[in-house]
Amino acid sequence: MALKSRRTTSAGKEAFWILNLLDKSGFADLNYNRELLVTKASKTGLCVACKGSKFLCGKTRCPIIVRVNQFMKTVPLIKSEDINGSSPPSVFVGRIGYPYVYAGPMVPPLQADTSLYDTPEQWFGRPIDEIVSFRSMLIRGKHRVHVRKFQNAGKIIEKTRELALAVRPVDVELNLKKKPKGFIFLDDYVQPFGPSAPIRDLRVGSARWDNHIEKAYGDTDLKAVNAVMELYQKGVLVTRIQRAFSVGAFGLKNNRRFVPTRWSITAVDSIISKALIQKIKEFPEIGEYRVYESRYLDNQFEVLMIPFAWSYEAMEVWYPGTVWNPRGKSIVMYSDWEGYDGRTTYAEIGGCYYAARLAVCEKLIEERRQATVIVLREARPGYIMPVGVWQVRENVRNAMKQKPLTFNTLKESLNRIASQFRIPLKYWIAKSTLLRNMLYQKRISEYLA
Repeated sequence: MALKSRRTTSAGKEAFWILNLLDKSGFADLNYNRELLVTKASKTGLCVACKGSKFLCGKTRCPIIVRVNQFMKTVPLIKSEDINGSSPPSVFVGRIGYPYVYAGPMVPPLQADTSLYDTPEQWFGRPIDEIVSFRSMLIRGKHRVHVRKFQNAGKIIEKTRELALAVRPVDVELNLKKKPKGFIFLDDYVQPFGPSAPIRDLRVGSARWDNHIEKAYGDTDLKAVNAVMELYQKGVLVTRIQRAFSVGAFGLKNNRRFVPTRWSITAVDSIISKALIQKIKEFPEIGEYRVYESRYLDNQFEVLMIPFAWSYEAMEVWYPGTVWNPRGKSIVMYSDWEGYDGRTTYAEIGGCYYAARLAVCEKLIEERRQATVIVLREARPGYIMPVGVWQVRENVRNAMKQKPLTFNTLKESLNRIASQFRIPLKYWIAKSTLLRNMLYQKRISEYLA
């Protein structure tokens, strides 16, 4: 469901049912300006029949209500087209129209310590309403730029890049061409944010850059991949590296470019985990079967480590009514994997594959061990809306912090996993390449024995 600034359906007719839904939900008491909210919806589907009250989609709460509720709390703070506030710092680079994209800062209409607003590493355990609340405060300014010609794109893009490299919140004066309007969409790659509008002018206060990032930015002979790894090894937060990567801060001088935010997130996760895997292959295998567990935002994660050479698989199952299975009548499963030699194509699961891979690699590097790793995720109806790939990375990181359950056999470890999932184990095995190989393929060592 996308809530845009015009009150029309995709067919051009007013989506009165959405407006009535908002009024009945108590939003009318806020005296909100309907012109600041776009309500766009198809004429068919569960949302039209449900109208946020019958939960026909299977979710435990209506995501439209949750998102709009938080958006409406931001509206009274938007007094005009001029937004003065402390950016976390935060920037966003879109992908629509590539190579011409919209880029710009994200600024809340308040001056305070807003660093939490764009630091996903600190979000684990927080309720979804709180995350949506502070993310909805971020007003996005948009300025069109060619991804390869940003060096000469003018002051607005120059200041946006300056802001992206800051290490602490920065005071920003964001002058927009018109009042920002809410466009609420669902995206499992990037974190949600608030209303947006084109930029008329941008002023950025004194920004202190991360010393390590500043050094990488100034080294125009350092390849982007090497810059990412050097920063990671120096302890720079992954999300901070991703932000700098998106504004073309790394790479050889003539190769630098803006990278859409959702692409930069996956690129950095992939670069780091790929480098870690090369080190992991040098380590001895773990000595037992391990199961790590984590649950957050109604996502149940079970991570199975098998005492064998490195290989990796990520699996997801989505219940009917969840984000990527909104109209289904049965579960939907996704799976992708790589062997010892890695993969040469992009994983169909998308960014979640690489985010989880990074988290398990960090654990194996810490222990100087290697293993075959299978990450299994059960996304349940309580996960009412996507909040970004960070949720997968931090969920698996949390699992890796727990003491693992250890077993002597694969069967014992699978029985444990089965006890934590609602979907029967046979469906996971049928979809999994690595589990089928482990269960049904005889190995040379068995013949030798």
